[in-house]
Amino acid sequence: MFRTKRTGLVRRLWRSRAPVEGDGDADTRTHGSGGCCMGKSTKVAGKTSAGTDAELKSLTHSILKQIKEKQLEGLLQAVESKGGARSPCLLLPSKVDTKLGQQSYSLPLLLYKVFRWPDLMDCSELKRLSCCESYGEMNPELVCCNPHHMSRLCELESPPPPYSRYPMDFLKPPDSPDSGPSSTETGGTTYSAPVGLSDSQALQESGDRSHWCVVAYWEEKTRVGRLYSVQEPSLDIFYDLPQGNGFCLGQLSSDNKSPLAQMVRTKIGYGIQLSREPDGVWVYNRSCYPIFIKSATLDNPDSRTLLVHKVFPGFSIKAFDFEKADSLQRPNDHEFTQQPRTGFTVQISFVKGWGQCYTRQFISSCPCWLEVIFNNQ
Repeated sequence: MFRTKRTGLVRRLWRSRAPVEGDGDADTRTHGSGGCCMGKSTKVAGKTSAGTDAELKSLTHSILKQIKEKQLEGLLQAVESKGGARSPCLLLPSKVDTKLGQQSYSLPLLLYKVFRWPDLMDCSELKRLSCCESYGEMNPELVCCNPHHMSRLCELESPPPPYSRYPMDFLKPPDSPDSGPSSTETGGTTYSAPVGLSDSQALQESGDRSHWCVVAYWEEKTRVGRLYSVQEPSLDIFYDLPQGNGFCLGQLSSDNKSPLAQMVRTKIGYGIQLSREPDGVWVYNRSCYPIFIKSATLDNPDSRTLLVHKVFPGFSIKAFDFEKADSLQRPNDHEFTQQPRTGFTVQISFVKGWGQCYTRQFISSCPCWLEVIFNNQ
């Protein structure tokens, strides 16, 4: 009857914990959490050897009750929105260990497991996102424990699965790249490619060098809207996002009446985040469904085929390496001589993949996809 505000926050946080396999109390809270399709087992549930659900609840409650009320509010905002709302860092001591059953966990690891990834075994599996204010200037005594300031690292499969093989044929843009409807509602600088020139060539010949990449959105073989120029270090590309700015695909007008394209478009949800970082360009899958990526710098330089890589929700992948791309530009390299900037382009499809073992062998058959063209000047 006389429940305090702190107690209410703690209860709401516990109800919003990440679902675990066999947890009847957990609902389908998976948007952006990585819970709906992880590609890995989530059997580290509350009722395994790691401790009973009651022990986990008791431990989590005792930790949360020691956190400042304002921090609890920020954590609840992040957890309930599944990372869709901007939330502050949750700075807590990094060297405090907690005991659950027979196992000991660091404080950050336990909170990441409870609110994001129940199957997480070690913090080395994670990558800090650029949205984290403590990024690059970590205090050794404190660490950000906001689970939505982290992503899981996507490990490339070796050997890669056979479905991912992609023939050495490259998509040729339509004769008139501006044939699709144009849109400027999403902001940013737009480019208009002359008839007969590919987007890559138009970008190369435009005088603007302030951007580090431009993004084109396609539905099957039709480009929707104009090229979106990116100057900021990171860009959110989404269909629907509670908070945040970026490339909003939901605001683009499309003449595509394909039921599949319309369905996939709405499933993009929070979409992806592109971030240019010192070691390359990273793609973080914020959506509830897998994305598929093809990039020359993700492959073995001696490979005769490019690979399509599947990235599950909540995972990040280094999709492009500028240094490696420069080294790939060899005079006798078929890939680079056929189209001038193929090596500086990454293709990303939402929900539906492509490759030799799919009905869609080429990305131009995918209902919704992106072409990211990097500026190497």
